[in-house]
Amino acid sequence: MAAEPTPSALESDPSGWVDVMPSAELKGWSRVPVPPRAPLGRPQWHVEESGKVLVCDGDGGHDMLLCDREFSDAVFHLEFRYTKVAGKSGYNSGAYVRNSKDGAIWHQAQIGDGNGGYLFGESPGPDGKKRFFTTDKKVVDGRMKPAGEWNTLEITARGKTLKLWVNGAVTCGLEDCGNPSGLVGLEGEGYRIEFRNLKVKELR
Repeated sequence: MAAEPTPSALESDPSGWVDVMPSAELKGWSRVPVPPRAPLGRPQWHVEESGKVLVCDGDGGHDMLLCDREFSDAVFHLEFRYTKVAGKSGYNSGAYVRNSKDGAIWHQAQIGDGNGGYLFGESPGPDGKKRFFTTDKKVVDGRMKPAGEWNTLEITARGKTLKLWVNGAVTCGLEDCGNPSGLVGLEGEGYRIEFRNLKVKELR
């Protein structure tokens, strides 16, 4: 069943957005290993000379690149594409909202090669303890484009609800996010991927 088409939040209202694209020195962003406290691999993130594209080379191990600014109710907008490699499959990356600084609490939108489009992670439960969650079985329509093509993604966090919008429609949601605020970010996990138009809009 196809998801009901809707415009992105950025298309619906282009005002009030904050550009969070890092500088060439990645100032204001921090690399965090996955899992937390694991050793970091070689530096694998850089911004192209144009200043408009952030690249993960995909050869520096598994990590998060987190924006140091904390957000509560907000929309995280980004565009991404994998560098297609002949004979390669299983492309894997992600985008985050409401993460803890050490990456122990994380809420990830799964980004794949023509698949993914769901939310999963580890969020605090009512007792304060972490619990794993996944919405992979609730996805209406994954909507991911194949490697080499640009995709547009938005994660909306409002109250305890997270919603994932991919390429023209909401694909799934989470109703019991246990972290009221946190960091947005991106994942590096073994594949070269480009990101652009990294923007956040706080919701009132």
